[in-house]
Amino acid sequence: MPKVYFVGCGPGDPDLITIKAKKIIQKADVVVYSGSLIPTQILNFCKKAKLHDASKLVREEIFEILKQNAKKNKIVVRLHDGDPSIYGAIKEQIDNLQPEGIESEVVPGVTSFLASAAALGMQLTLPGVTQTIIITRAESRTKVPKEEKISELAKHKATMIFYLSVHLIPKIVKQAIEGGYATLTPVAVVYRASWNDQKIITGTLTDITKKVRDEKITRTAIIIIGDVIQPKSYEYSKLYDKTFSHGFRKAKIKLQ
Repeated sequence: MPKVYFVGCGPGDPDLITIKAKKIIQKADVVVYSGSLIPTQILNFCKKAKLHDASKLVREEIFEILKQNAKKNKIVVRLHDGDPSIYGAIKEQIDNLQPEGIESEVVPGVTSFLASAAALGMQLTLPGVTQTIIITRAESRTKVPKEEKISELAKHKATMIFYLSVHLIPKIVKQAIEGGYATLTPVAVVYRASWNDQKIITGTLTDITKKVRDEKITRTAIIIIGDVIQPKSYEYSKLYDKTFSHGFRKAKIKLQ
């Protein structure tokens, strides 16, 4: 059966592409890639493929390239930055291929919010602080359901992660505070996580907007809001506690 591979190539650093993803693009005949979001070093892995820059194409043109080449039994790859399942628009592509009898396979990749956390050397969930991560985007041309407004999500005071929104950071800050975050809640902005020109900006909801504007960052950045960035205190994990038993280890000390 004809097939199209939807491949996540990671956040930017070519060493962070998965082995499976690299093997597929090395043998690909046709690769449709996400413009400037894919580093040259990763495109160089496409040893024999004809390359198509999706940033210069409209949806119907992308569909046609994928369909026509898959029907010729070529190895066809739709190459996405990060992971295809996060803001990757793969659903519409898969649904367009299916009626044509073309199979789809999704190959996951390291997404940029995880590369951002790694760059910060931080843990996104901490016992005693939060056990929840909210991944979202600020509303702009793409509308957000009313229940998912930033001020509503902020009520949870969880770790909030924003994609595709750094140009709207004043709006994010305003609505995060309206939702209940303290003005001194830590914020981190990671520009082009894992790329050679990566930048990290840290601050609070009070000063992060000015810091980001001073650096002239308007795109390709992840925003993280939450006390996990600089926790005043937190609890140790129960998993390795000497008083805690689980399926692979009995407690060393019994609680009285």
